[in-house]
Amino acid sequence: MTQAPTALVGKTYCVRTFGCQMNLHDSERVAGLLDACGCICVESPDDADIVVFMTCCVRENADQRLYGQASAMVSAPTPPSGRRVVAIGGCIAQRDGERIRDHIACADVVFGTSALASLPGLLEEAFAADGRAVEVDTAEEDRPFSTDLPSRRESPFHAWVPIMTGCNNFCTYCIVPYVRGREKSRTMESVVAEVEHLVADGVREVTLLGQNVNSYGRNLYGEPRFAELLRRVAATGVERIRFTSSNPKDLSDETIAAMAELPSVMPHLHLAVQSGSTRVLRAMNRSYTREEYLALVGRLRAAMPHLALSTDIIVGFPGETEEDFLDTLSLVREAAFSSAYTFIYSPRPGTPAAKIADDTPREVIQDRFDRLAELVAQQAHDANQADLGTLASVLVEGPSKRDDGILVGHSEKNQTVHFPVPEGVDAASLVGTIVDVRVDEARTWYLRGTVEGDPR
Repeated sequence: MTQAPTALVGKTYCVRTFGCQMNLHDSERVAGLLDACGCICVESPDDADIVVFMTCCVRENADQRLYGQASAMVSAPTPPSGRRVVAIGGCIAQRDGERIRDHIACADVVFGTSALASLPGLLEEAFAADGRAVEVDTAEEDRPFSTDLPSRRESPFHAWVPIMTGCNNFCTYCIVPYVRGREKSRTMESVVAEVEHLVADGVREVTLLGQNVNSYGRNLYGEPRFAELLRRVAATGVERIRFTSSNPKDLSDETIAAMAELPSVMPHLHLAVQSGSTRVLRAMNRSYTREEYLALVGRLRAAMPHLALSTDIIVGFPGETEEDFLDTLSLVREAAFSSAYTFIYSPRPGTPAAKIADDTPREVIQDRFDRLAELVAQQAHDANQADLGTLASVLVEGPSKRDDGILVGHSEKNQTVHFPVPEGVDAASLVGTIVDVRVDEARTWYLRGTVEGDPR
């Protein structure tokens, strides 16, 4: 890394993040870079000399949230230094470049998904220019992985670990391949070395990140080697391993076997289906059929009967009929998802699906969405009922936002679990520990219970 600009020493900064886990990881790297430059993190953009927005362009509402929050900086109080620089990073920055100024007049710096390391220099130039020009870096070629940069992790006991960037799938609705580029995997040795370092630093849980982790290694080794990577990461001694995202077309039997055999791989899998209609899946370029997806779920359930399965589903893809939608409802019932992220289709400029005309009335799409949401909620409730009276192993994350006497964490199956601080125990001493919680109450979106035994 080049020498940090001295002009940034002592300046305050605030990072706001939109979108996926990859953006959360990138934000931690941005914060680490600014810390290394001698900057000081503050909670509110109003108090910051530097405000960085890490953006997502997968859905339209993310664009609108960015435009609203970033534009509000125009009327925000002037910081004590007398000058504020607004930087826009992430996928919207990669997609729009300097055209961001069409929507956000106060943008001083624009840096793309591969240009995190250039941010300190761009900020220094922006402060020197005093707002006379926007500094832009969206070049993609010959960039190192952001994992080589310093990091300011949000959690001392959990870490995001990117294993690859980009995507080769080109689903017709998705902008990701255009803003994150083609698949590029890190070497297995570099991933394992990072996890070893994190374990030594006290991290208990890692989440392996990629647009499609199941194809990890294809560009390096000629074939996917994700199952091998799981086994090598498990051998580091890290206690909990999660991963996302996972494309059904590349989920191999070798990976299923590794998941079933490795105790440190958590019994939860997010496996996006997007639609239960083979006709719509074909139009989406998803490269599997309804029947193939359900057969895959069957193999997963056979290997891991207690697996918690979650998914993504799009409602209202152009041309979706009532029959297509009913196929989605029936697949949701048959797959028995424990949770699902459901979305109304949002056309993304530059994608093939955005060119498909569709005259389905908005109220019809909304009705379908509401019916799906009702089914998903019922299944989530039913799935949680199965854990009533059982012990959930919970990694404690911190106090509830509503009640300091209640602690919150996630179970091995990724359920949110609430429990009261045991009598006579300092709540802070439990954060980052793993406790067994007897589940006394199972709601739709969370479990509640009481701690049994000692933390570990």
